[in-house]
This record gives sequence, C-alpha cells and structure tokens, in this order.
Amino acid sequence: MGRDFLFDDCSRAFTCLPMEEPAAPTEALTCNLDSLLATLMHQVCRGSPPGVWVSSTDMLLTVPTMTEIDWHGFQGVRVIAVPGSISYARQHGVYLADTQGVVQDIFYQSPEDQIRQCVGPDGKVPLVCGVVFFSSEAAEQLLATHVIPPLDACTYLGLDSGAPAIQLSLFFDILLCMAQGVSEEAFVKGQRPGMGSGDNVQEAGSERSARSVLWKALHAVPLTMAYIPEGCYDYMTMSASDHIRHLTPHPGNARSRSFRKVAHSHVAEPQLLAEGCSVTNSLLEGAVKVGPGSVIQHCRLKGPLEIHTGCLLTGLDMTSSVALRSYLLRDVVVQGHIVRLRGISCKVFTLSGHHDDWQSVAEEGGTYLNMPWREFFLRTGIRSHDLWSPDTPSNRRCLLNARLFPVLHASEPLGVGDVLWLLGSLLSPPGAEQLQRWRTSWRMSWEELKGSLDQEAELAARRATFFLQAQSKTKRVLMEHSNCSLLPLIHSAALEGYHKAMLETLDQVASMAKDPGVAARSLACIADLLGCLAKGEGGLRSGPAANTAWAQAFQHLEKGDIPEGVKELAKERKKWLDRPVLLVRAARHYEGAEQILVRQAVMSSCQFISLRLATLPPMGRWLRAACPARIDLSGGWSDTPPITYEHGGAVVDLAVLVDGHRPIGAQTQRIAEPELRLVSRSGRLEGEMVVELVCRDLEDLRDYCQPHAPGALLKAALICTQIVDLASQNSLREQLMEHFGGGFELRTWSRLPHGSGLGTSSILAGAVMASLYQASGHSTSVESLIHAVLHLEQVLTTGGGWQDQVGGLVPGLKIGRSKPQLPLKVEVEQITVPEGFINTLNEHLLLLYTGKTRLARNLLQDVLRNWYARLPTIVQNASALVNNAEECAQALRQGNLALFGKCMNHYWLQKKNMAPGCEPLAVRRMMEVLQPHVYGQSMAGAGGGGFLYVLTKEPRNQEALQRILMETEGLGNFSIHTVEVDTAGFQIQLLEEDWEP
Repeated sequence: MGRDFLFDDCSRAFTCLPMEEPAAPTEALTCNLDSLLATLMHQVCRGSPPGVWVSSTDMLLTVPTMTEIDWHGFQGVRVIAVPGSISYARQHGVYLADTQGVVQDIFYQSPEDQIRQCVGPDGKVPLVCGVVFFSSEAAEQLLATHVIPPLDACTYLGLDSGAPAIQLSLFFDILLCMAQGVSEEAFVKGQRPGMGSGDNVQEAGSERSARSVLWKALHAVPLTMAYIPEGCYDYMTMSASDHIRHLTPHPGNARSRSFRKVAHSHVAEPQLLAEGCSVTNSLLEGAVKVGPGSVIQHCRLKGPLEIHTGCLLTGLDMTSSVALRSYLLRDVVVQGHIVRLRGISCKVFTLSGHHDDWQSVAEEGGTYLNMPWREFFLRTGIRSHDLWSPDTPSNRRCLLNARLFPVLHASEPLGVGDVLWLLGSLLSPPGAEQLQRWRTSWRMSWEELKGSLDQEAELAARRATFFLQAQSKTKRVLMEHSNCSLLPLIHSAALEGYHKAMLETLDQVASMAKDPGVAARSLACIADLLGCLAKGEGGLRSGPAANTAWAQAFQHLEKGDIPEGVKELAKERKKWLDRPVLLVRAARHYEGAEQILVRQAVMSSCQFISLRLATLPPMGRWLRAACPARIDLSGGWSDTPPITYEHGGAVVDLAVLVDGHRPIGAQTQRIAEPELRLVSRSGRLEGEMVVELVCRDLEDLRDYCQPHAPGALLKAALICTQIVDLASQNSLREQLMEHFGGGFELRTWSRLPHGSGLGTSSILAGAVMASLYQASGHSTSVESLIHAVLHLEQVLTTGGGWQDQVGGLVPGLKIGRSKPQLPLKVEVEQITVPEGFINTLNEHLLLLYTGKTRLARNLLQDVLRNWYARLPTIVQNASALVNNAEECAQALRQGNLALFGKCMNHYWLQKKNMAPGCEPLAVRRMMEVLQPHVYGQSMAGAGGGGFLYVLTKEPRNQEALQRILMETEGLGNFSIHTVEVDTAGFQIQLLEEDWEP
C-alpha cells in the first residue's frame, strides 16, 4: 500500500481525507484509497475493455466527472496522464508522446530542456500520475515472463528457489521498454533516473538481464497515452507544508471542493474553527480554537486550547491537552504514534516544523522546528552528538535519522510534553531539567521508529475515536431534531462491533428526551440497529409486536414513563441478541414501542377536540351521516405522523361523489336494550361484505386496537367518544343504563372496495364519531372531528394521517396544513376557484378502479421506517410534497387545468419515491396508454392498488378512455366511474323512519 509516510502511520493509501459521503450505505472515514477507487471506477475506468488496471496509492488524483476516454481500436497498454507545469515536472515523471498519443519516452526528474519536449498545445506537460491499464493480451504477455530467470526473482517462487531479489519499476522498466523512442541498448543498460541500478556488479548484471527479457517480451506491445486536460495530480511528498495543503480547502482547487471543515468529528464550539482548516475523526471538547491552514486528525482534545496557523496534529488524546496549552502552536507538526517495542505497546510522540525538509543535511541548510540546526542547538542545549552517533558521516546527518524522540523513560511515563519542551514554553525557554530528562530517555529517530509502528493498534485507535465522535453525533442529531440520516452510522456500528456502545447511547437519548418524538426516533434507530445485526436473516422486519415478554416495558410507555420504559426495553433486549430471528423479533417490538410514543405525540391533538352538550335524541330515531369520498390531489404522506409534526405537512384534497352518490356513511340509534349492536357493510364493486356483532360485555370490546378484528373501528369509536369506559369497574350494561338509559345500534356502510385509496376508513371513522357524539348527547365541529379521527386511528393502531378526514368531512377543494411542532394541529383553508371551474373539474375528472387492492399499513410501515432513518431521498421528497401541494393549490385558484395536471403527475412521482413498489405493473400499463389523453394522473391514496384518478384533456371523455383500455392487454378487471365535486359536505340528519343505504 505504498512506502512509509511521515505524516500518517498507516501509509499514504490510508491517509484520511476531510470528506463525508452522506449517500454511502455505511458511514466511514474516507481515506485516499477510497477516493482513488471511486475516481477510477466511476470516472477513469468507465468504458474500458477487459484488462487490468494498476494504480499508485502515493498520490491524490482528481479528474472531471464527465471524463471520457476513447477506447475505440485500443490495443496493448494505456497510461493516464494529467497536466502539470514544467517546474512541477522537474521533481516528477512526464510522458513524451506523439500527436497520436503513442508514448515515445518517459522522463523522470529530467532537465528543463528535456521536459520542454513534452509540452502540449495547452502549454502543460503530461505528468505520470501512476495509473496504467493493461489489456487482457498485454497482461498475459507480462505475466508469462514471471517464470523466466532472472524475472522469477520478482516472485516468491523465485525467492523460495534461492534467487536474489530484483526490484523493478513499473514505469521505468516494464513500461519504458514499450516506448517507441527508446533503443534496446539504452533501455537494457538502464542509464537514466528512476531505473534500478544494483549496489554491486552481480545485482546490476541481473537487472540488465531482466530488462533484456522484458524488452524481448514487451517491446512490440503498443503503449499509448490518455491525457485528461482537467485532471489534477498531487504526489504525497515528505513535506509537511505539502501534506497540510493537501488536507485543507483552497478556493479554485478542484480536488478540495468536496472537503469539509469538520468531517466525522464532534466539535463543541464550531465557531472557533477558522476558514481553511480541517478537523477529521476527532473530538474537540470545550473552547478549542483552530487557525487557518491547520489540520487535526484522530485527536481527542479539550479546551481551552489554541492551535494557530500551519499546524498538523494527529493521534493526540485528552491527556495531551494540558501540555499543549503551555506552548505556542504555530507551524508545527505534533503526532502521537502507537509503537510496539520488544512486545510492549506504548505511545510515543514526534514533533517537527511545518517547513522542515526531513532529508536535508543538517550542516547544509537543514532545519528543525523551522529553524537552522545551529539555532536549535543554542536554544535547547542539545548537541550534535546527542542526535547522531560518531560513525554517522556529517553529509548523512539529517532530521530523518536524528534521535530526537523519547520512547521510554526509566522512572516516569512519557507524554507529549517530552517533545513539546523543544519548542520552548510561552513563559520560558527550554530548561536544564527538561534537557536532562530528555537525555536520560531512550530516544529513537524516525527511521528507527517507523519499523516499530503498530498499524493494527493505530487503526483500532482510529476506529475507537470514530465511534466516540459517532456517539456524540447521534446525540446531537436526535436532540436537535436534525434531518441527518443515522442509518449509515448504524450500519457501521453493526459491522465494526460497536453496537453495544451505540445501543447504550440510543437508550440514553431516549431516556433523557422530554420530547416523545425524539424518544420515538431513538427507539426506531435501535430497531434499525437490531435489524442490521441480523444481517438479512431472521425473517421480515414487519410483523406482530405483542409478545408478553415486552408487556411491562410497553405499559410504562403507555403510562408516559419513558425513562422506565426504555430501561425495561433494554433489560429485555439483552435476552434477544443471540440469533437473527430473535434480533428481528426484538426490532419489531422496538418499532411497536416507537409507535406507542408516536400515538402519544398525536394524542396531543386531543386538546383541539371541543364538545358541547346537546339533547339526547329520541329512542329509536336514526342519526345518519353520509360522506363523500376524497381524492388527494397533492401532498399526501406529509400528513402522516410523525412526518406531519416533525417536518410539517400540506395536502390538497377534493371531496367527491362517486357515480353520483356519497359512498360512505354511518347511522346510529338509541335502543332500549343495554347492548351495542354493530353492523358494517362494505364493498360493492367486488361484492358486499357484511359484519354483524352484538356486544353485551366489556370483553367483547377489548380487541378494539386490533385493526383486523371484526368491528374494530366501530369499537374504537365507542371508546374514543367515551360512550364506553373499559377501565370502569361497572359492566357494559351498567354503564349504558346509567348514562344513556339503554344501548346503541350502529350501522356503517361503504360502497367502495377495500383498499380503494379514497380515504374510506378515516372518513367512515369521522361519520361514525359524528353520529355517536350526537346520539350520546353531544355536538361538535368539523375541526374537532378531524382531530378526533386522528385520536381514534392512534387508538386503533393504524397510525393514519389527517388528510382523509379533511378530504371527506370538509366540502369541495381545500388545503390542509400542519406545522412541524407539537401539539399537532390541523388547519384547513378552502380553495377559492374561478366561477365555473367546479363544473370543468366535473367534466374532466374520472376515477378508474384498477381491480387491485392494497393495505396502506404495509406501505406505511416501510415509509415510517425510512423516515425515522432520515434517508436523504425521503427527507427531500417530504419537502417536495409540501411544495407541490402549495403549487397545486395555486393552480386551482387560477383555474389552470394543464398546471393542475402537471402537479398531479409530480405528485405521483413523489408517491413512488416515498413508497417504492406502490405501482403495480397493470397500473403502469394503464397509465402509459392514458398518458397522451390526460393532463395528469395519479393513484389515489398510498398507491399499490385501488383507484386511479385522471384529468382528461377532453371533457366527458369516459367512453373514449374505455375503448382505449379495452384494447390494452394485461389490465385485468377495471371500471371507470364518474366524479362530481361535493360542495355541500357531510351533514347529520335525524331520520323520521328506518333507512337502509
């Protein structure tokens, strides 16, 4: 992975960049190798024929997003080049190529006049950037040489056979022999910079023999160059100033455009970070001030602390902070290294200057801490013989081999102060005591130290720091209601074995949160983490969540005791971590717990339910409420809890008669017998279904919260309207007689099929509650009913939003809105349209029953899971839904059919983004054939089946569309229905006689 690197103990390849990838499925540090792989795979390698790509990891590479390399007619080997200046090329390699891109020669650190031969029309030279492509044939030809002596010494087979090792250069041995302008004699002799030259006659002879074999095998292979004009290449040198420049953003620099000031870090006071600095994989607690052009990586520091310009700090922990405060940190490099010395792991520190050249000879202009060595010696009292042994020639004495850095002290532990004293403190110069302590320490040079670096321990330390800052990030994101997604971080914690720490953090946030919405999201994150630990096994995430083992925790949550509930959940969770199936079941129960908290948040809307006492109606007289269906024209899903109170919602709805009828209704009458008679009729298109129940005991009502139980909605309505109290010590019979002098008969109906998407269940709930309120001696407003239905659906555990009841209980066209806050309050604005526009809608709107049914709950669970994960696409789509609703309302106010249809089409795309899979194949075919004939179209409700509504270009176009659909294969049973805007709205009537819907 590249040669040893002064500024990163894990090599240039694993040098971390100040970047974040929000769209990545797993959150992780971005190292140079990640960046190179992404650049190569998505930009450089795209479209290449079969073969082998080879890349150096010693450089930073940037190429334009739309890079196109012409591979037509390609054969042999191709090198990638990027533009550079002549001055930069003096220290690097360049290609000499003809106008056809055929490589003639490769120069390395050559004289300026030779480099000028390579200048192209853009005034730049093509730099060797370390990326090469071998076609399959060329790769096979190269591979065939590995068994030919002396090239077999480049492989372990040759070494195991006793052959002396040979070191060859990819560019100046393997590629150079293919260059058309290089002679065999010059190549074999190897008399040019960059080519190997053995230390003795035998090695030199072996290398010449190896190059001779390469020439014969590869010289005929075509070598061409692909020049990327906008590309950028930076070699990672041994210069601290270069390294710091590579890790900080600079205006106009394409490479640093994606850099962030703070990447994967917790910074307590971000306002103290200057522009042009970068902090990566670090925790900065308290007041830590960082100047421009400074870099902090893999550190845990605590303020007050000031880091001035031009600094690089890596691998420092909290214990270093105290020592750092005593020194002026400007243009210095302070690094902590984990080393293993004679089997013992320890932490050592190195200190150098921003401008130091590590290889410069000390007596020939070399510096340390940005000052000449002579000046350094005078300031500290250190002498040359302290750093270099007498047998080290003066012309080889440099910073690289100076024994400057203490690694062990006889009696005291070492800290960063054991190198910082070399700077001189803010109050005084280095003292004799510090010098004596330094001299009595076992010290090593960087050359000696690098062989003891413990890269495994260093990577583990970086990982630990990453997850410490991740825990801080998790708390911040949840407590600040941020829309940042934690799912990639959850994936990372599961993969890296840090799930216990993450679970504890999420428990802590859920327990401390005063906002039930924050606690609910925390529990949802725990569910996601448990699901990730199952690694795709253990069954479906969606499923039941009523195991009695979790009942005690649920009871605490239902009572509003969130801290105790979270504690009990965590206690039970420990028993469910052994197998994937248990993990998935535990995840379901955490989602069940989350829904309890969502219900409690939505219950805050109960304060907007206002009831007035009224006279009880006569016994045996029916109170009937008939309601229109609703068509959601835009904004749906934004009304769904918790989206509606965390993001805010806006939905445009239309109340409609279907085939001239109000298709949904309920009627209630008081009866003498102290019992509850419940009759529910539903469905006409696919056949009517009738459910009849008689409830004489409280036990008959206890399944009210199970949506699939017979009569569940009606039972929940009886409880929500407080006609029945399940917690009462009195029997059902006693309650009914005491409060009402008898029982009730409740009948409901819907002419619409199950899963129609026209808001049936919520509108029916509104009709039921309206009739029950009046039958029990109360009256209420439509606004109260809207919030009462919200309450009922939480009790029923279906978890619906508010758009359906707004659509069916408020007449005509309207837009409902909710603010991102609790308590949840829905406000409705009637949309005023131009005169005659209602008739126009009646002539252009049609409903098409697709013959497919769906259960919104299945879609709902997936949407809520994605919302709690704050997937970026979902968050963006929620905003788009609200914006589109406002645009749709404006189009209606203008009476603009085309613009209204455009909003409908956008809405359908947004629905599909919100709930992928909501478009059955037959529906897609139907929409495709209708598209030329309509302004807009969308599935009603959540999609997945039910009704499709269309806005036709021609009025009264039902027959034409019927013919088109009849001629289309694969649509199944469909039917077309007329729509009429209901401008009257629902009303409660006291009937004179019995009435059947």
